[in-house]
Parts: sequence; structure tokens; C-alpha cells
Amino acid sequence: MCGIVGYVGNSQAAPILLEGLSKLEYRGYDSAGLAVRDGEKLAEVVKAAGKLKVLYEKIDGGHALAGNCGIGHTRWATHGIPSLTNAHPHVSGNCTGSGSGAVESAVVGVHNGIIENFAELKEKLLKHGYHFYSDTDTEVAVKLVDYYYKKYKIGPVDAIAKAMVRIRGSYALELMFTDYPNEIWVARKESPMIIGIADENSYIASDVPAILKYTRSVYYIDNMEFAKVTAGSVDFYDLNGDVIEKEPVEITWDAEAAEKGGFEHFMMKEINEQPKAIEDTLNSVLVDGKIDLSSVGLSEADIKDIDQIYIVACGSAWHVGMACQYVFEDIAKIPVRVELASEFRYRNMLLSPKGLVVAISQSGETADTKAAVSLAKEQGLKSLAIVNVVGSTIAREADNAFYTVAGPEISVATTKAYSAQLIAGYCLAIQFAYVRGNIDKEKYDYYIAEMRSLPDKIVRIIEDKERIQWFASKYANAKDVFFVGRGIDYAVCLEGSLKLKEISYIHSEAYAAGELKHGTISLIEQDTLVIGTLTQSDLYEKTMSNMLECKARGAFLVGVAPYGKYEVEDKVNFTVYVPKVDEHFAASLAVVPLQLLGYYVSVAKGLDVDKPRNLAKSVTVE
Repeated sequence: MCGIVGYVGNSQAAPILLEGLSKLEYRGYDSAGLAVRDGEKLAEVVKAAGKLKVLYEKIDGGHALAGNCGIGHTRWATHGIPSLTNAHPHVSGNCTGSGSGAVESAVVGVHNGIIENFAELKEKLLKHGYHFYSDTDTEVAVKLVDYYYKKYKIGPVDAIAKAMVRIRGSYALELMFTDYPNEIWVARKESPMIIGIADENSYIASDVPAILKYTRSVYYIDNMEFAKVTAGSVDFYDLNGDVIEKEPVEITWDAEAAEKGGFEHFMMKEINEQPKAIEDTLNSVLVDGKIDLSSVGLSEADIKDIDQIYIVACGSAWHVGMACQYVFEDIAKIPVRVELASEFRYRNMLLSPKGLVVAISQSGETADTKAAVSLAKEQGLKSLAIVNVVGSTIAREADNAFYTVAGPEISVATTKAYSAQLIAGYCLAIQFAYVRGNIDKEKYDYYIAEMRSLPDKIVRIIEDKERIQWFASKYANAKDVFFVGRGIDYAVCLEGSLKLKEISYIHSEAYAAGELKHGTISLIEQDTLVIGTLTQSDLYEKTMSNMLECKARGAFLVGVAPYGKYEVEDKVNFTVYVPKVDEHFAASLAVVPLQLLGYYVSVAKGLDVDKPRNLAKSVTVE
């Protein structure tokens, strides 16, 4: 969840570290800190509570901190409240942890992840004379490395390996040793980390945008591996201390893709990038007008052999799975279960040996989804990842990967990654249907043509955004909002509700419209906002009936409907129209006005759209 960066090379480290952290602040913004070394001198540690700009001002944009080797961190609190004391970096010495300045500690470190046995390790270290100034698990990890380093009088290789064996949980760990200037040591288990090399400079980060400006050639460090990073080089080790050979991977994103490009917020930029994300993802598997899954790794024989699909995901990716479930079952006639990854991994489900586990994750690092893939492999099931980051852990651990082509997504609230995941799911469903003989060539070509029409139709929705902006300004002070729909519309409502609540802090819930009378309608009172999605013609009358029951109790109704359903205007208070498309793909259009609604409500309330409180972009811990 936290963001980590590191640099060692020929330039001043602090400005580079701050710039990298600015690209990762979506991963955490409770506090931030740097540790920088100037040659043989002791590490200088500076920390600040609050957002990164506080640290930036404290050290004059990094210019006040000399040295060409350093590590940095922006925090999303897990153990210990957000505070200066709990901010990273942490040190192995017995200091207060709240000040700034040179630290006489053998080890200084930052960490992303959760150490599950930190209480047990802390008790052990207390018995050996260590004192603790913070409430963090990270301080325990740093001091554990220090313990092995001093006890056995061995170098960093053995000290880190011994600590890694003892630590349970997840971590991406960056360490600097006083005795080893101009070196940064890193270790990884579960939490993401990449290392980039350019000339005589080396860069470390928990996500690609932090180093895109400097290099596109990166190394992925695998689970239970660690490395020594020096200026322009990196050496990898396994737990035995043996050297591992690795080849760099070329990142295809360009640096401009991670910038705002003139938009006020990343979220609005990414809403506008949805047509391109959909088009690029679709074109990645379209060859001569046909869907070709050879790059994904699914053969026709594989597709014919699968008798059950399990979609596992979290958050918005789970909402993608909910929408795709309807499409798969209706078109491909194959049973689908959509499971929250956090539940899937802890349930003793009866899994079909011929089942396919489809794991959906933007980052490819989501902890619960990653664990679900591991569980599937343990039970002998085939697995497919739908991810946006090439070389990510889930992509590497799954049997096959379908890469969405959304480019870097910076705003915590996903938009373009969600839309790219939807189109990937549609492609899989259509190809399954065709290969298994459930649709003919004419229907197959029709579905592909309908998918190809989506980008232009989304552009038309975005061009009409001023009406939604006006409405959002009128209802920015709403206390409770209910989203209702049936079938695919219900899946859209789940995502619309999440978009609103996560960036506007308004309580909102999504319900299958037929469930309103089973308790929820008791919450409807005068002017309660009820938003209904009405794209499914077979379910339109029933959903509208449920909405009118709310209106009779004082609710203010908003309808999202395809052009042509003009009678909607006579029944609801405010209508948003979207272009017509085959109803299997309606989620791709109906979600856009709901994204815009969440965005404009947040802006009207003066909130931080891209970095909502308590949230981080990539959930790499349980």
C-alpha cells in the first residue's frame, strides 16, 4: 500500500526521491520521509507527518539534503497511527524517531507490507536489549536485520537472508547499512518492487510511474529474493546467498502517460482516456477482425475443456467480474461464479478440476487476488490473469495473462482500468461462445462490431458532461444515495456507488432493485437520492416499478437509460441518456456518467479527488 523509492548514482538523491514519491503518493499519504547518505557520512533522516508537500517544503524540494544515495517512503498506515514518530524511514538505533538529522544506526530502512509476526519478533528483540520508539512493524524488521548483522558479525547478505526467513507476512524492504556507503539493499516477499538501471544510475520503486522519467529498463525482483543496488548495477541473491541472473524488462508506457496532461485531476484525465484504453485493449487481441487469444495463451482445446469459470477479484475489479458473469453465462453458456478474492482464499470451495480461475487486478499485486491464484494452482486448476502491469506478480504466477492496455492509472478511484478489464472480459466471453459453438459467425462478427463502437460512444457521453456537473453541484450535500438496477445494471450500480462513496465520502449503497422491498426501502425518506440504471430492456419495467415505489415515499429519482427510452423523463426527476449498444456491453457506457457524477460531487465539495482519505491505489496487504 505504501510507496517506496530509492536512488544511488551520480546526481543529488533527495530531489529524485521526492519526485518519485510524488508519482507514488496515490499509494499512501499519511506521512513521508527520506534517508540520504553523502559518501561515508552518516545517513541524514528527515520525516514529516501529512502529505508529501509538507516534507517537500521542509527540505526545500530536496536541495537542502546532500548525498547521492538514499531511500524514501510515503505511508499508508497499517501498524501505528499516522504520526511523525511512525513515519518511515526507521532506524535500528534507540532514538526517538521523531526528529531529523544524522542517525548513528547500523541500519536504516523503509518498508511496504505487513509483518504478521511482528509482536513475536519484537518480544525477542526486547529481550536482547532493543528499545522501540514507534508502533510500526517496520521498526521491528529493521532492528531484526540489525540483530543478525551484529550478532554474527556477517555482511548484509547473510543478515538479510536470516531476517527474511524469520519474517512472516509481506514486505518490500529497502535498507542502508552504515558500514556500506553507496549501497542500497532490498528484499521482497509478496509486496511489489522494481529496479531500474540507466547509465551509472540505479532507481528503486514500488511502481513503474516513479521511475518512468529516468528509465524504461527494469528488473523485477521475485518473492524471497533480495539484491544489492549500487550506481548503475544490481546483484540479485536467493535465500542461500547465491547470485541469481536476471534479464531486464522493457516498459512500454511513456513518461507523459503518468502526467496530468492539462487536466485538473488524474481522475478526469483517466475518464477521458477510456475510449483509447478500450480500443487499445481490444486491438491487442483482434487479428483480421477475429479475436485471437494466442497471446493470452488460451487454445481452442483449452476453451472447450473448461466446464466452470471462477472470477476472483477485489473492489472495482470484482464489479467487472459481476458484469462479465452475466455476459459469459448468456453468450457462452458456461457457469460462472464471481468471488471476492478475500473470501475465495479462506473458503473450502468445491472446485471443478476443469475450472478456470480468472483473476482480475489492475496492479497485478493485489494481495488477496494473488493468494487466490496460488490456491488455484495448488488445487491443479488452470488460471488466467487480467492485469494492467506487465511482469506483475499475478501475471507471472498465473498460467496465462491477458494484459489490458490502459497505461498507468494514477487516481485511486479506477476508471480506465475498469473499462479495459470489462472489454477483456467481453472478448473472452465472445471467444468462448464461438469456439464452443454457442454463437454463429454472423453473431460473432456482430458482437465484435458492437465492441468496436464503444470508444466513440463513450466520447459522446463525456462531451455531455456539463449536465452531470450541474446536477452534481446541486446534490453535493446529499447524505444518503441508493443505486438500483437488475442484472448487468446491478453490476453497474455497484461500481457507481463505490465511485461516489470513495471520493465524495457520501454514504451510498447499491442494491439489486428487487431487494428494495426486503428492508432497504425503510431508509427512503423525503429527497433521498435514488439512481437507477435502466439499460436492460427485459428488466426495465420491473426496475422502474421499484424506483417509483421509492418516489412515492419522497425519493428524488435519477435514471440512466439508452437514447430512445424517452418515457423515462416522465417518471423520474433527472435523466441521463447514453448511446444504444448491444445490452451485453451496456455496462461500458452506463458506468461513465456515474464516474462523472462521483468526480463532480467530490470537486464540488472541495475534496482531494485523486487521493481520497484512508485509501491507497494498490492493496498489497490483507
